[in-house]
Amino acid sequence: MSENLPAKSNAVTNDPWSTLRSATSARIALGRAGGSLPTHEWLDFKSAHAAARDAVHVEFDAEHLAGQISELGVQTIVVGSAAGDRAEFLQRPDRGRRLAPASQQLLEGFVAPPERFDLAIVVSDGLSALAVQTQAAPLLASLLPLLRADRWRVAPTVVARFGRVALEDQVGALLGAQLALMLLGERPGLGSPDSLGAYLVYDPKLGNTDAQRNCVSNIRPEGLPIPAAAETIRYLLNESRQRQLSGVQLKDQRVLQ
Repeated sequence: MSENLPAKSNAVTNDPWSTLRSATSARIALGRAGGSLPTHEWLDFKSAHAAARDAVHVEFDAEHLAGQISELGVQTIVVGSAAGDRAEFLQRPDRGRRLAPASQQLLEGFVAPPERFDLAIVVSDGLSALAVQTQAAPLLASLLPLLRADRWRVAPTVVARFGRVALEDQVGALLGAQLALMLLGERPGLGSPDSLGAYLVYDPKLGNTDAQRNCVSNIRPEGLPIPAAAETIRYLLNESRQRQLSGVQLKDQRVLQ
């Protein structure tokens, strides 16, 4: 090489908005290397994509999670949806919304106390078993004391394999609960493979639509922290019980601090 060539400049051209990256994990202001992304940003993207795929396909250990929840002093029941395995669950969403016949019989045979339950809680893998395995038990550890303080009569926690959101309708109806709350692994995004969603519905029954549900989303350390999520769920549950409604008719009207 000629000694007369000019010295190479930095191969990466920083984006003028790069300072905003300290405020978000979103992929913004990545900079450029020539006409493409810098190599390290491209590798980060591939790594995040692989983590999202892993979260969708990772096996859900329902018994282990039920054991963790039992340690909180809560009775648990493990059930399965009508989807027989992970592949069927991904290809047939409708089967994730209904219990398997044996699980339906199990809940039909549950002897409930004379006084009706206020709330049925369902925990299921959804599209990210990783999210449920890491966030569900800590969230319940924060939420259950709040519900006890507000005198909620809570049914045994149902841990369901291969469940979709609407499974809470069938479970809540079988347990005779006034409301149902589903804690479910959300569809992984790039950089958020461990995001948990909480969906509540008043009067759970077959035929409810998503317009009748409220959702508290992105529950994870880098998103909505667990203590804040527990307080929001508590607020929505209390409002739903008092006003006897949920979904588009129920808004979070608290003043932001």
